[in-house]
Amino acid sequence: MRDDVDVRRSALVTVLCLGALLAAGPAAEVANAKAEAYRATVSRLPEHVRARMTGSSWRPGCPVELRDLRFVRLTHWDFSGDRTWGKLVVHRWFADEIARVFRKLYEERFRIRKMHLVDRYGADDMRSMKADNTSAFNCRYRDGRCCTWSMHAYGKAIDINPVENPYVGSWGVSPPNGAGYVDRTPIRKGMIRHRDVVWKAFRRVGWEWGGDWGWPVDYQHFSVNGR
Repeated sequence: MRDDVDVRRSALVTVLCLGALLAAGPAAEVANAKAEAYRATVSRLPEHVRARMTGSSWRPGCPVELRDLRFVRLTHWDFSGDRTWGKLVVHRWFADEIARVFRKLYEERFRIRKMHLVDRYGADDMRSMKADNTSAFNCRYRDGRCCTWSMHAYGKAIDINPVENPYVGSWGVSPPNGAGYVDRTPIRKGMIRHRDVVWKAFRRVGWEWGGDWGWPVDYQHFSVNGR
């Protein structure tokens, strides 16, 4: 008789434990996500990165030397909600600040589709934007016209989710596949708006947003001097 009671008691405990585990499923997933801490590293440009950039996103005559640039690897949440690694090249003066900015975006689970060096796209700004690639350094002129250097040419600007945050002016929309996001309402995944988490994170380090320009307006663009 006692054996039967013990068996029933053990079975009841097992059922209760299983029920508790099932009920805690979503909470456990959230806990696991929080346990995946943000990670970032800042270093001088590795040799393979210098080699890849030379003749592509950087060349002799650019307004910044390779020795003044830093390679930043960091974790971010992609559009599928997965944690992944991204890469940026920025000016050494701002590398640590930028790592802190993206820590805040990570903590708030702001989605970034991808983050590759622009050299993956042949340093072609339009190709990078059309691919919805978040990028920073690229030795190029502002708006592609000679001869004013873009802040990207100094490693002092970052474009985030260019499709969801297009550059809009009298010429049209850049990239063209961002046309569906010219209307900024409703706010959709990956979009940036005034006073949101992205805006505030960059403002804390003194960077300004192209979305605050009067006209044209550049929703993807953050830079150290607002240009």
